[in-house]
Amino acid sequence: MAKVTLSNIGQLLRDRRGKGGIREVAREIGISPATLSRVENGKLPDLDTFSKICKWLRIDPGEVLGWKGETLGSSSSQDSIISAHLRADKNQSPEAAQALAEMILAAQHMISESHRK
Repeated sequence: MAKVTLSNIGQLLRDRRGKGGIREVAREIGISPATLSRVENGKLPDLDTFSKICKWLRIDPGEVLGWKGETLGSSSSQDSIISAHLRADKNQSPEAAQALAEMILAAQHMISESHRK
């Protein structure tokens, strides 16, 4: 399997969805059909959508963002520690979105580590 990145997550979604209906799969993921369609067509998801997509695809969001081997904790504990969303911006480059997502994950990781001490 090719490395999953923000740039190719839409293709992975399309591949996994296969012949499944967009409404049905969107409901399984917990997002709107319009959002699923946008992500499948190359738009960058916001952080909440990204998290749901990764869960549905059974992939580690940290690996997508280059955090190999990092444990970021459960989704529910992350939500209680920090509530930040990277909103998709049609003018935002994938590189900028990647950098912002990495910054948010780094902040979550630092906060998580401080709560463990």
